[in-house]
Amino acid sequence: MNIRAARKNALILNEAQRLAWLRLIRSENVGPATFRDLINHFGSAESALDALPGLSKRGGKSAIRICPLHEAEAELDAHGRIGARLVALGEADYPPHLRHIDGPPPLLSVRGGSALSEPKTVAIVGARNASLSGRKLAAQFSRDLGQDGHLITSGLARGIDAAAHEAALGSGTAAVFAGGIDILYPPEHDRLLAAIIDSGGNAISEMPLGWKPRGRDFPRRNRLISGMALGVIVIEAAKGSGSLHTARFALEQNRDIFAVPGSPLDPRSEGANGLIRQGATLVTSARDVMDALAGRLEPDLPFTQEIDEPTDDQSPYGGDPGQRARDKLVSALGPTPVEIDELIRFTGETARTIHVLLLELELAGRLERHRGQRVSLLL
Repeated sequence: MNIRAARKNALILNEAQRLAWLRLIRSENVGPATFRDLINHFGSAESALDALPGLSKRGGKSAIRICPLHEAEAELDAHGRIGARLVALGEADYPPHLRHIDGPPPLLSVRGGSALSEPKTVAIVGARNASLSGRKLAAQFSRDLGQDGHLITSGLARGIDAAAHEAALGSGTAAVFAGGIDILYPPEHDRLLAAIIDSGGNAISEMPLGWKPRGRDFPRRNRLISGMALGVIVIEAAKGSGSLHTARFALEQNRDIFAVPGSPLDPRSEGANGLIRQGATLVTSARDVMDALAGRLEPDLPFTQEIDEPTDDQSPYGGDPGQRARDKLVSALGPTPVEIDELIRFTGETARTIHVLLLELELAGRLERHRGQRVSLLL
């Protein structure tokens, strides 16, 4: 499915469905991949919510916390008070390329206009302690790409991120948060954030309002920065920096990786120079990026299946798979990640049965998901 077809067939949630989606993703042990599997198996978020207690109990957990309706309603109201909204996967203004990644967020907190629907999106990331020349380069790339119709996405961090956002205010930019979109980090970027929103740009996050970012939340944010874009430009990144994590996500998501070379004497250039040695495209101007992405409106990979809410109450769920199938799956799992398709082949059970059993284990807190459709058992 291409972008035009996706927009034509965009999901439209009513208020009750949006609340059910919010309750489901805010419930205990439900992440993006689990959310999708639950709706695929039970037909709707409401049906999935009803099934959570039974699933977690069969997986070995006596009780699971389900987000109550009043909490979901309060979160929706809080979004309204700060001029934000919750955008669901499959809706028209959900970032089009983000649908392609492994485990896209079912709901995004969004402030600002409709710039997120722009398919010509490029990410610019780099050092927080960037040099003056690095900031100038980031601004030049951002300004030139913006004039060519590209939305610029970054993480609102100090240094390269801030320079890229500032230069793209006139053409469109999106800031991705590691915490809730009401928790600004770093706090001194309050004026920059206000300018982004006032100019029609966006602030987005997959985390709940009020969520203070922790160290492990920044890699989650970085996967969104790369996932929203056709390509990622790295300018001044030290070895082991978060910018290189973004580049790694871009590689896994089959995005283009561009790197601006720097002096071998500057440790801030070690990461970008290393990316070039590993095969990233060396770029010295926005024109290099434009030429590489010419004619591209989508990543070069199959379109991820959308989540679809039915209009009736019929559930596709077939019931309890049985203890024999459950025992076979648990015996096949261990601490080493294994592909789900391999589990299906090994156990001889249907894909539907295995996915339901994996849901049971995950909701009970006994399963860990890994990139590449792999899972492992938490011992």
